[in-house]
Amino acid sequence: MRRATASQARYALAMATEHERIAALRRLFPAASPAVAMGIGDDAAVLHPPGKPLVWTVDDQVEGVHFHRRWLSFRDVGYRAVMAAVSDVAAMGARPLALLTSWTLPPRFDDGSFTELAEGVAEAASICGAVVAGGNLAAGANVAISTTVLGVADAPKLRRGAAPGELVCLGGAVGLAAAGLRLLAAGLPAEPLVDDAKRNAIAAAVEAFRRPRAQLALGIVAAAQASALIDVSDGLVQDAGHLATASGVRLVLELDAILAAGGASLAVAAAAAGADPRALALAGGEDYALLATAPVCPPGFLAIGRVEAGAGVEVRERGEVVEALAGFDHFMGAR
Repeated sequence: MRRATASQARYALAMATEHERIAALRRLFPAASPAVAMGIGDDAAVLHPPGKPLVWTVDDQVEGVHFHRRWLSFRDVGYRAVMAAVSDVAAMGARPLALLTSWTLPPRFDDGSFTELAEGVAEAASICGAVVAGGNLAAGANVAISTTVLGVADAPKLRRGAAPGELVCLGGAVGLAAAGLRLLAAGLPAEPLVDDAKRNAIAAAVEAFRRPRAQLALGIVAAAQASALIDVSDGLVQDAGHLATASGVRLVLELDAILAAGGASLAVAAAAAGADPRALALAGGEDYALLATAPVCPPGFLAIGRVEAGAGVEVRERGEVVEALAGFDHFMGAR
């Protein structure tokens, strides 16, 4: 039997009403920001954003599609929901101001789990410098979290704009979160690990999946120098394809450089999961790294390829073209 978390122990599986839970969320999500005139407690939030372009996004985390309860705590679920949505704002070179979080929860969802979920949302929002300005609660068969983020940018960076002759640049690593998911699905190594490198790599991979970070600082840096920008959420090749299509160019990626960005941890964690690190890096997804094109890679980014005339994405390894998985499509699954 799974041991109860500290939050669950405090609330002893109590069940609060909808209005009591909304009141609890007002305490957990204080709207302490000059940009928020009215937060939780009215029919809608009221914002006073600065006089810059606004960037809006929405993202869903659905049980059985984006997460499984056996692999994540509800604090992890709330945290990941925010980071996934904020990553879209980072990909525009923006910073988040406020977010709305809408939850669908099973009717018998206990207060301990409810509080864990809220704590995860609050933690991630605080890390990202945003406030939770409101949201919605509804009952349903499975847990689903919808997060809307409002951000501001000096000049939002788009997917279109890449030009032949530029570099393809990666900010952050890819593949490690996919390795962590594989390890969790396999139940992790049952025996204690003596090998420090293996133990640390497995821990890093699991942390990358459970606790990703939106690359906000890199996004702001890239927006000042990049010609095009996108985040990597559904797999490097697939998301690179979105940028290539929007810009009307061809991206040629170098596999060795992509793997180098993942470091030694990717190779070790992939081996522990019985997976090919190349497939994880190219198609794994949920790393929330940033992919940019620019004449010179912005600080914090690594050159992993080049922009050419043409269309699509090509991956090469030591001069040879390699077959690359496309990544995740919500209506086609992993391919």
